[in-house]
Parts: sequence; structure tokens; C-alpha cells
Amino acid sequence: MTIVYSGDDVADEVELRKIRFTVNGEKKVAEVEPRLLLSHLIRRGLALTGTHMGCDTTNCGACTVLVDGQPVKSCTMFAVQADGHEISTVEGLAGASELHPLQEGFKQEHGLQCGFCTPGMMMAAKALLDENPDPTEEDVRWALSGNLCRCTGYQNIVKSVLWAADKLRSQAG
Repeated sequence: MTIVYSGDDVADEVELRKIRFTVNGEKKVAEVEPRLLLSHLIRRGLALTGTHMGCDTTNCGACTVLVDGQPVKSCTMFAVQADGHEISTVEGLAGASELHPLQEGFKQEHGLQCGFCTPGMMMAAKALLDENPDPTEEDVRWALSGNLCRCTGYQNIVKSVLWAADKLRSQAG
């Protein structure tokens, strides 16, 4: 796949860079313009539209994905920086036949309204739960502090993550 930025200021000759990376467990190769953002590669090049673009300035967190297990706002990372890395998006959470506990938690605890921030919230929460399977409410609030929601007031989002943590612990034990 070849992904090139398509802005008005694109020079006639663009030197593309070949990158190799893994997305949601699948190995990928792409040729990209060096200034292409990871968020654009994910959404336009890979058609994984669960990663939302909200602000392009790192303020909202809607574009949060995991890079090698760490939450990253993909609007501030160039696609070439993903070379050799593992990327996880919200599409990679669910199994073939069942929702991930985070997705279930957001459903059970009414952790979404418009849903625009939800993928970024879930990915930030996944990073937290991978590192800390028994978080406090304060831990959850801190982990999600880089993600903005304009609809919910956060209480049900926090409850959703704690619900998922309980379910994951019960599945492990």
C-alpha cells in the first residue's frame, strides 16, 4: 500500500519511505510520505476508522492508539515513526464473537453518549488495565486525563473502566 499526503502544498516529487509495522496483530508494509501522520495512515490507509480525529493538536485524545502497549495520540506521531512497532487500535479490542470487557463496560455502565471520544478512552483505559489490573477511581481518572469528553461528565466512563477491571480480574482468577 502506498499512502501519500494529499494536501495542496505537496511537491511534485515526494520521496516515500517504506515502513513495516504490525496493526492489531497483522503485519503491514506501507510506503508513506515522511510527514504523514500515524492517524491518517490508520484512518485513510488502513481504513480503521475507529481511531477518531478530533483536534489535530493532542488536546482531545480521540485519536489515542497503543504503540507497543503505550497510549499515544496518533495525531502527533508520524507514520514513519511506527516502523518496527506494534500498533493497537480500538478495532483490535474485540474478539471474533465477543466484546472486550472495556467495550462491555462502556455498554453496561452507559459510558458513552455521542461516542466520539470512546475509542480513545478505551485505548487509554486498556493501557492502564494492562499495567494495573486493580485500579482505583483516582488511577482511572489520571489515566484518562489526556482524553476529553464533551458529553458524559466522565463519571460513567470511570465506572465503565472499573467494571471492566472487575470483569478482567474475575476472568483471570
